Amino acid sequence: QVQLVESGGGSAQPGGSLRLTCAVSQRIYGVYCMGWFRQGPGKEREKVATIDSRGSRTFEDSVKGRFAILQDTDKNLLYLQMNSLKYEDRAMYYCAAGTGGTCREVGLSYWGQGTQVTVSS
Repeated sequence: QVQLVESGGGSAQPGGSLRLTCAVSQRIYGVYCMGWFRQGPGKEREKVATIDSRGSRTFEDSVKGRFAILQDTDKNLLYLQMNSLKYEDRAMYYCAAGTGGTCREVGLSYWGQGTQVTVSS
């Protein structure tokens, strides 16, 4: 079975940076979209950033200009570079992927277990 494993979470100060990594255990044949989602305390899970098979990227409005999504296809790695972190970015961050021709959360069938990000001074 394909496994996605997130790492790189931890604690950062406001204005600081973190890079999250998603390691994919094996090639996902026919993958259309990969992305990062997060769930903060008392909140619904939301999209952070996605990248589709053509390299088209989307970002949640609050992270535009601060976060970047990158991939290393040779190493089966997906990254989320988070800069200028805010307290509001605190959440459990999840890596996800799908083959169904959509980047909608409900259409992604492969999910990691998450990595925790905290932001505090």
